[in-house]
Amino acid sequence: MECSIHGLFQAKTLYIILILSALVLRDPTSSSQALDVTRFGALGDGITDDSQAFLRSWETVCKGTGHGTDTELIVPADKIFMLQPLKFLGPCKSGPINFQVYGDIVAPRRNQKKWKGDNDNWIVFSDIDDLIVEGDGLIDGQGSSWWKYENDPRPTALKFKKCKNLQLRGLRHIDSPMAHIHINNCYGVTISDLRITAPESSPNTDGIDIAGSTNVQIQNCFIGTGDDCIAINSGSSLVNISGVQCGPGHGISIGSLGKDGEKASVEEVYVQNCSFTGTTNGARIKTWQGGSGYAKNIVFRGIKLDKVRNPIIIDQYYCIRGSKCKNQTSAVKVSNVLYDGFVGTSSTEIGVTFSCSETVPCTDIYMSNIDIDSEERGEIAVRGACLNAKGFSSTPTLPGLDCLTLARNPPQPSPGRDFTPPGHLTPWVFEGKGKRNRVPETVLALFLCWVIYFRYIL
Repeated sequence: MECSIHGLFQAKTLYIILILSALVLRDPTSSSQALDVTRFGALGDGITDDSQAFLRSWETVCKGTGHGTDTELIVPADKIFMLQPLKFLGPCKSGPINFQVYGDIVAPRRNQKKWKGDNDNWIVFSDIDDLIVEGDGLIDGQGSSWWKYENDPRPTALKFKKCKNLQLRGLRHIDSPMAHIHINNCYGVTISDLRITAPESSPNTDGIDIAGSTNVQIQNCFIGTGDDCIAINSGSSLVNISGVQCGPGHGISIGSLGKDGEKASVEEVYVQNCSFTGTTNGARIKTWQGGSGYAKNIVFRGIKLDKVRNPIIIDQYYCIRGSKCKNQTSAVKVSNVLYDGFVGTSSTEIGVTFSCSETVPCTDIYMSNIDIDSEERGEIAVRGACLNAKGFSSTPTLPGLDCLTLARNPPQPSPGRDFTPPGHLTPWVFEGKGKRNRVPETVLALFLCWVIYFRYIL
């Protein structure tokens, strides 16, 4: 009799544990519960303006008034959402906000009847902390209708302004009218696994522009456009770029800095393990004579080159190219720059160009392990050109770089501050299409249930 009661008690207890486990394991944010933009009136037929539906869904997410899923917004797959210029504004009560894009988002073409808004930006995210934008969807800027109006204002496709702990990953971006992505005055940014493309002939279609931002990491992206793959502008620091495939385009650029006499600053930029294919430039620092400020503590390391027109270039625009240089006594100071491990081919005779200001020369330029050959191997010897630059080379580099002192163990650029990647999702959060499982509560509840069962019941 005692055994029967004990067995019944065990069975009931096990049943209760199983029920509790099922409740814990139930996905609280499944796709059936998620804030899908179609629930707010978005049609996704590629013709109807879905802007207001997106704004209504954003307001719900930002205010944290969703039904159990108030931090997630879903743009479903197999639909095309046409959006007019719009702004997703913070600050938000909920966070992190996960903006999941699996469908296509397209801009209207340039037409007075179709485009409704200013011509500066298409989609803007502003003043938002802990924002995640991810998915395998498409952001199509319909830039071909704008490019022939090269001298007119054209919108940046996707702009992030004053955001903190921002994450972008997985999306495809095509054919922006101007720059594809602009990171402005943000802190703590990770960008990964993006594919950004536009025709080589498209004007000013930068892949990623960074300005006034700190602690930025870009990794494992493919960028091929009509302008800079990545441009790092004034006010930016602690920028780490790795695993980027660039081409076509104008390479990875620091600048331009000091235009129209402005004071500019960029420091602690680390570009490593990247490749350039058929680009106009590879690693470029571009400044304007007449400006002021500095570009310092910059490292380009482990770079692969394939038919690059200007593999390594520092360029003070008007210092040797125009008469405006004659009466200018100021310039952006370029110093503490390392080029290490460049391997591949140049499509021109000049593999390295240092064209620096006579009044403010480039200093502390370091080169090592430079192996740049001609695209037509053996037929043309690649050489360098040097003006107003000083520094060291650990090995002979290219003919014409007599401005660098050959030294067996030259001093190295100071490392500056350590790069600290911005905050990520906690590893206890597991994400998938249309759902997000919060593992800590699940693991804890199951663990406690089974400890009780094995300790006190068996």
